[in-house]
Amino acid sequence: MAVFSFDDETTSPVPPSRLYQALAKDADSIIPKAVDSFKGVEIVEGNGGPGTIKKISFVEDGESKFVLHKIEAIDEANLGYSYSIVGGVALPDTAEKITIETKLSDGPNGGSVVKLSVKYHSKGDAPPNEEELKTGKAKSDALFKAVEAYLLANP
Repeated sequence: MAVFSFDDETTSPVPPSRLYQALAKDADSIIPKAVDSFKGVEIVEGNGGPGTIKKISFVEDGESKFVLHKIEAIDEANLGYSYSIVGGVALPDTAEKITIETKLSDGPNGGSVVKLSVKYHSKGDAPPNEEELKTGKAKSDALFKAVEAYLLANP
């Protein structure tokens, strides 16, 4: 198995503590409100802490689909959160898992700087498909912007 790493950074007008609360602690209730296609989140295994596996159900192209997220780490003191995609439609056949680490910090004008580190754990040594990476990033960015817009509209 090979591991391919990608880093990304963005800013948000939402303060870091509020954004962290929404993305790491209240995501199960906020994301379905912010994104119509999300239908629900159910804990498949665990108690909500590290090791917990969640099944996230949504509708895409008129079909019911799901993705499995495993919580890897929660670092509330440093506004860090890490999870892996371990199953479902967001996990390509060529990947064992995809791990996303998020760290939030103070940004300009009271907002946030969001740093992402993505680790693609392949089943072999082949690198990930560039088109799948672009599609995954676009969906992730759209989800983030929807949550951000929801938070701004609902102070």
